[in-house]
Amino acid sequence: MSSNLTRVLLVTDHVEPTPAVLDALCARTACGPVGLRVIVPNPAAAEWHPLHPERHVKAAEARDALARTLPIVEASCGVTAEGCVAVAHDPMDAIEQSLREDRFDEIMVAMAQHGGLTRRLHLDLPHRLAHLHVPVTVIEDARHPATTIG
Repeated sequence: MSSNLTRVLLVTDHVEPTPAVLDALCARTACGPVGLRVIVPNPAAAEWHPLHPERHVKAAEARDALARTLPIVEASCGVTAEGCVAVAHDPMDAIEQSLREDRFDEIMVAMAQHGGLTRRLHLDLPHRLAHLHVPVTVIEDARHPATTIG
C-alpha cells in the first residue's frame, strides 16, 4: 500500500451502499487514494443470545450481501475496499475492534441516528467516537450533507 493512502473505516447499518454513502466516498477519493474497510454491525437484535441460530443466519446473509456490494463500491468510487459483518451488535464495539486491528485516518458513520434525549446526552455514536481522536464524518441521507466532527 502506498504511504499516501488514506485509510477510512466506514461503519454502516446498510449493507447496500446508499447514494449518500457513494457520494461521500467519491468526494473523499477526490482528495487522494483511499483504502476502505466497511464494518456492518451484526444485524440480529441485540437482546438475542449470542448463540441464537437466527443471529448467525442474519450475519451470514449480511456477509453475502456485503461480498456482492464491495465490488460496486470499488468500481463506483475508485477505492480499495474490504469489509466484514461484526460479531457485535453495538457499532462502537465493532469500531473499537477494528481500531485495535489496524490504523485508520478517518471514520465515516452511515447509521440511523437517534434523536431526542440520546443526542442531548451525547450518547449517539458520533459523540461516543470523539474520545478516539480520529476525524469522524457522519453521512446522512441525501437530504442532509455529510458533516465532520473533530
